[in-house]
Amino acid sequence: MKVNILAFAAHPDDVELACAGTIALHVQKGHKVAIVDLTAGELGTRGTPEIRAAEAKAASEILGVCARENLMMADGFFVNDKAHQLKVIAAIRKFRPEIVLANAPSDRHPDHGKGADLVRDAFFLSGLRMIETTDEQGNQQEAYRPKHLFHYMQNNYLKPDFVVDISPVYELRKMAIKAYKSQFYDPLSQEPITHIARPEFLLAMDARAREMGHAIGVEFGEGFISNGTLGVADLGMFI
Repeated sequence: MKVNILAFAAHPDDVELACAGTIALHVQKGHKVAIVDLTAGELGTRGTPEIRAAEAKAASEILGVCARENLMMADGFFVNDKAHQLKVIAAIRKFRPEIVLANAPSDRHPDHGKGADLVRDAFFLSGLRMIETTDEQGNQQEAYRPKHLFHYMQNNYLKPDFVVDISPVYELRKMAIKAYKSQFYDPLSQEPITHIARPEFLLAMDARAREMGHAIGVEFGEGFISNGTLGVADLGMFI
């Protein structure tokens, strides 16, 4: 399955909280987008892996992505080694995207930085033909390296290299985030209050999107960090 954008996430809901607007915007423009979660988020304080899987499915339907998979790595304990890199390489070679989105390079949750490092290394290694991987049917995969790797922003503020205007799809972004009902504030819930389950958390997410939008003169935005220098054919994109 060939896609235009492949978004990786350490946990279900990472993508929605950080770049759901960008995904929804590009789906509406006719691009194919897929999501690959590294873990099931089984160490999460609230909900269960089964609940989070159902929530991820609902969020994917809202966003309109063409595929979503989970590599079932160990939440909290996956590492950036050969075995884990090969799983990510196989996913990249399967979907063959032009653009890969990955976790923030440093963040409050250690899995986010680890996920960023893992995907960054696999992004490069996927282009080496001497590394062998197979698909689900056991067929040999061809080497493939996408054109771009961008890291989205998460809990910690990081200065973005560019910001995407998500104003036209902001309500859709909010719907995708709220699909993860188990993770956010619910006055009727008996589960412990976590960092993201505080009543003010979603307000902070709105504030971040407004801050990013303000930086480029629009209402809402999502910031990204480039893994390398960005090039343009001409200055027409700025006119």
